[in-house]
Amino acid sequence: MTVLIIIFGALTLLAGLIMVINPELIFAFLRAKLDKLELHILAVVVRLILGVILIYHSGFSKFPFAIELIGWLSILAAISLSIIGRRNFKGLMSWALSLIKPAARIGGIIAAAFGGFLIYAFV
Repeated sequence: MTVLIIIFGALTLLAGLIMVINPELIFAFLRAKLDKLELHILAVVVRLILGVILIYHSGFSKFPFAIELIGWLSILAAISLSIIGRRNFKGLMSWALSLIKPAARIGGIIAAAFGGFLIYAFV
């Protein structure tokens, strides 16, 4: 299961690097999928699964408290995204995409650092 965390960390690192190099690539993908139910479901399911895996495997990491905390925050985010509903999720995504554009590269650096942290914590 720690392999899944490392893969998720690598994908997050890659997405962060893409945002640093060409943020519009990520934004265009999200805008194209914004009206799809699959994006909302994926956002909830990935956060829920990641949270459970992080909590369950936090003891195997170099930073067990931080990893468990991130796991609980991930589950809380999944629950929140489930509760807000489809229409509010689309509004939240639209708002976030318009707000983040000026700071996309900084967000990419943060995402890449988070992905790198997950990898480091479990290798």
